[in-house]
Amino acid sequence: MLTAVDHVQLAAPPDSEDRLRAYYADVLGMTEIPKPPVLAARGGCWFAAGPVQLHLGVEDDFRPARKAHPGLRVTGIAAYAQRLEGRGAKVVWDENLPGHRRFYSEDPVGNRLEFLEPIDADAAAPER
Repeated sequence: MLTAVDHVQLAAPPDSEDRLRAYYADVLGMTEIPKPPVLAARGGCWFAAGPVQLHLGVEDDFRPARKAHPGLRVTGIAAYAQRLEGRGAKVVWDENLPGHRRFYSEDPVGNRLEFLEPIDADAAAPER
């Protein structure tokens, strides 16, 4: 029986770790977590925010995920979007998921990321 998603892995090109660290740690506010030494030798980097983990692995023939993406739940989505924009990340709002506020962004190597927050039916949606 499945009980949870342990992590999501995205691909990245060789030698992109510094750009990934700048985005996932500085822009998104995640914490880099150490990779086991045998895996660290392959390159890439791992990040966590609470129970959420994103692993970025090096792929020599890298192509960014344009359609496939992790959906990352956030709180205070308007403020979080402002954080990303204030740090130079592109934010594209999408109103097509009923019951949620959401936007898309891309990491520095072009992987698509979705950020979403359920709308509390008893409260007005926060201003953007």
